[in-house]
Amino acid sequence: MRKLIYGSLLSLGLVAASCSNDDDSTSTPIVEKSTLKLNLSGLEDLGDNYVYEGWIIVNGNAISTGVFNVDGTGNLSKVDFELNKTDLDAATKFVLTIEPANDTDPAPSNTKYLVGDFNGNSASVNTGIIGDFSNSSGQFILASPTDDVADNDQYGIWFVNPTGANPVASLNLPMLEEGWKYEGWVVTEDGTPLTTGTFRNVSASDDAAPYSGPVALPMPNGEDGFFPGEDYLVNAPDGVTFPLDVRGKTVVITVEPYPDNDAKPFTLKPLVGTAGDMLGEANLHDMNLQNNFPMGTVTR
Repeated sequence: MRKLIYGSLLSLGLVAASCSNDDDSTSTPIVEKSTLKLNLSGLEDLGDNYVYEGWIIVNGNAISTGVFNVDGTGNLSKVDFELNKTDLDAATKFVLTIEPANDTDPAPSNTKYLVGDFNGNSASVNTGIIGDFSNSSGQFILASPTDDVADNDQYGIWFVNPTGANPVASLNLPMLEEGWKYEGWVVTEDGTPLTTGTFRNVSASDDAAPYSGPVALPMPNGEDGFFPGEDYLVNAPDGVTFPLDVRGKTVVITVEPYPDNDAKPFTLKPLVGTAGDMLGEANLHDMNLQNNFPMGTVTR
């Protein structure tokens, strides 16, 4: 009888072991991982409220590769990212975006910064998704149309060419993709940047007039209002004295993330110039094209 009972128990044990083995065979398989490596230059510190996020495009869908920050010297906080090998092998494109630090939206933002197609195991990425700046150019005049005092043209800067029969835009810039805006700047001797306002249309009024005077902008206007620009007459920020003589100052057009991550100029500066001594509508000051935009490679 004991042998029979022992034999029965042994049989049950084998059945239980067999069931356990069957359960193991149906468990979730281990996902094979692969590494995505970033080698990017020219990125700037976004501060505490924004981060960079990478994405691979697989069958038309964006899959996040992870977020990272950049310090004041341009070093990335993370350059290696472990991803599903199947997804990474199937990726056709890499995209870098700027995202809110506590973002709850699983999709990429409109502020797409760098992009490149995979060619084999690498992708060369650049800012081409924002716009093609290779043929960009710019000019400006020194004038102060928002005060009521004659001969004060040294206190303002406007991105317009009024020398023909009708004033026209003096900035030749591409239409920006969503998530970006242009912004003009005058930089003082001590390096303080003063905005001329943000804009998307080079033939329209910009979005703000924080320092201009009380006089309404004159006609004729651009396509949708007066042209971008600013008079530096009132509401001087700390450390700056108004009215500000613009002559000799550096003038910059930047491309800014929208929403903007910082009140200071962003790293994308397609046009830079210096205001000379010539005043008034007849005298145009040239801006120079810059091409030192962020770029790099992504490998898998």
